[in-house]
Amino acid sequence: MSEILRELLCVSEKAANIARACRQQEALFQLLIEEKKEGEKNKKFAVDFKTLADVLVQEVIKQNMESKFPGLEKNIFGEESNEFTNDLGEKIILKLCSTEEETVELLNKVLNGNKLASEALAKVVHQDVAFSDPSLDLLEISIPQDILGIWVDPIDSTYQYIKGAADIKSNQGIFPSGLQCVTILIGVYDIQTGMPLMGVINQPFVSQDLNTLRWRGQCYWGLSYMGTNIHSLQHTIPPKTSNETQTENASSGVQLSHHFSAVISTSEKEPIRAALSRVCGESIFRAAGAGYKSLCVVQGLVDIYIFSEDTTFKWDSCAAHAILRAMGGGMVDLKECLERNPDTGLDLPQLVYHVENAGATGVDRWANKGGLIAYRSRKRLETFLSLFIQNLVPAQTQT
Repeated sequence: MSEILRELLCVSEKAANIARACRQQEALFQLLIEEKKEGEKNKKFAVDFKTLADVLVQEVIKQNMESKFPGLEKNIFGEESNEFTNDLGEKIILKLCSTEEETVELLNKVLNGNKLASEALAKVVHQDVAFSDPSLDLLEISIPQDILGIWVDPIDSTYQYIKGAADIKSNQGIFPSGLQCVTILIGVYDIQTGMPLMGVINQPFVSQDLNTLRWRGQCYWGLSYMGTNIHSLQHTIPPKTSNETQTENASSGVQLSHHFSAVISTSEKEPIRAALSRVCGESIFRAAGAGYKSLCVVQGLVDIYIFSEDTTFKWDSCAAHAILRAMGGGMVDLKECLERNPDTGLDLPQLVYHVENAGATGVDRWANKGGLIAYRSRKRLETFLSLFIQNLVPAQTQT
C-alpha cells in the first residue's frame, strides 16, 4: 500500500509543478494576469485560466492514479468538473492525453489557439516526477484497494494563487496570506467507514530563489490504518515543554489560557473570536486557505484550527485529517463538540468522508456542515474545549 501513497506523493509533486509553471513561465503567467483584468471575457475561451489550472491538476492526479492502479479512478472525487461549454456552445472534455502532442492539441482548443501556452502546459503535464522518502521504503502495509476513496482539492486558496503575493511576512511562522497559503490536497478515506486513511498536502510555494525567482515547495504526508501510524514529520516535531504539560493539569483557566494557540479565518464570527481571545490570549492567528490553516496544525505552529461556518468541504479537510490521525490528533465537528456532554464518555465526533448531507444539493452535499476543529493532541483538545465552551456561553447569551 506504500505504492499508492508513493504515487500520490509523485502526482502531488507533478501538480505542484503545474501550479508553479503557471506562475513562472511567461506564456502561462500572462494568462493568469488576464484573470485580474476587468472587462468581458473572450467568448472563445472555454474556461477561465484559473479553473483550467484547477481542472488540469485534478485530471493529472486522477489519470495518473488510474494508469498505475486500474479501477481506482471511479472512486476519485474532486471539486471541479472536466466538462466545459463556452459561450459559443462548443463542448470540450479535458482529459490527459497519452502523448504530449495530443495534449497540446486539446489545450489549444481550450485556450483559443494560444499555442505557446498550450505547449508550456503540456510539457509540464507529461514530465516525469520522482519522489523519494526513506520512511516509505520501510512501510509494509496492505489496504484493500476496493475500499479506498480519494478526495482531491487541486489548488486550494485559488484567490491567493491568482493574486500571487510573494512578499508577505509571516507571523511566528504563519502566513496570513500570499502564495505560501496555496496547497494541493489529496485525502484517501475508507468508503465503508468514512475514516481518513492517507493524506498528502503539497505546498508548492514555500521559498523563492531571489536570483532565479523560482519557487521551491514542501510535501507532507501521513498514513493511519489498523494501528499503523506514520507521517513525514515523525522526527521533526518538538516535544511539549514541561511547562506546557503542567498547564494541562492546572485548575486555573487563566493559567491555561496563555498556552493555547489557534489559527482562524478572517471571516470567523465574533462570538467565536471573543471566546478564543479569552482562551488563547494573543496567540490567535489569521490565515487564508482551509488547507493551509490545517497545515499550520500539522506543522505544530498552532494547537487548533477552528472554523464555525459550513463553507469547507470534504476535499478541504480529508488530507490534513488523515495526517493528523497519524500524529494522534484528528478533525472533529465543531457543532457536535459544543453540544456533546463530555461526562457521557462518548468519543469525539470525527469528520467522515463517505456520506452526503441529507437534503443538500450541489457542492453543499459535501460541506462540513457543523464547522470543524483540527487538532494534534486529543488531551489538549479536551482541555481547550472545556475552556472554550465556558467562555463561549456568555457570548452567545448576550443580547
